[in-house]
Amino acid sequence: MFKTIHDDVQSVLDRDPAARNVLEVLLCYPGLHAIWAHRLSHKFWRGGFKLIARWISQITRSITGIEIHPGATIGRNFFIDHGMGVVIGETAEVGSNVTLYHGVTLGGTSLHKVKRHPTLEDNVVVGAGAKVLGAITIGANSRIGANAVVVKSAPPNSVIVGVPGQVLLRSHEHAPIDLDHNLLPDTIGDTVAALVQHVEELEKRLNGHAPHSPALHMPEHGIWHGEDFAI
Repeated sequence: MFKTIHDDVQSVLDRDPAARNVLEVLLCYPGLHAIWAHRLSHKFWRGGFKLIARWISQITRSITGIEIHPGATIGRNFFIDHGMGVVIGETAEVGSNVTLYHGVTLGGTSLHKVKRHPTLEDNVVVGAGAKVLGAITIGANSRIGANAVVVKSAPPNSVIVGVPGQVLLRSHEHAPIDLDHNLLPDTIGDTVAALVQHVEELEKRLNGHAPHSPALHMPEHGIWHGEDFAI
């Protein structure tokens, strides 16, 4: 038990630069409190004392703002940063060294009493406000961008962004816990930019020169200009 508590505290110190010392982590991190309460409620749940398990879960929810169903399976070194608004459903499975930010939902998509919540494999990072829905699997070492809505499985070492989530397989290995969740591709913007460039090249081929009519131009440093749109 003491080894588990030590590892949980160390997970916070390793992954949150705002955490200054052990005492601060023990007193001021609701994500840590929610994890410990879940471990207790999960034991009651597995022992058949389901009402007591749910009662502990609901008390913890009112104190921390984090709702973890006692039936969910949580691995080692799980870290919830800030935590407010996090919801983890009954059949969710979370691997080791997983990090969730505030507002994350691991939600179900079925009315049947079956596996209906997601599985996050080891070292997954889920950005603030992201929703991972259904009995899908997010492969190890993957990163989900803030506010993404993920409804299909992703292989290991993926980056998932957008609504619905677009899956990009990373081409090289990253650190076991990759917290750079601000470094995300713009899949839609890059696709539009590529199409614009292709259309411009086709028009030049057909006309022998640049088109006389106003055309949509490539964004400069990722910024579109208002004269290209009816805004």
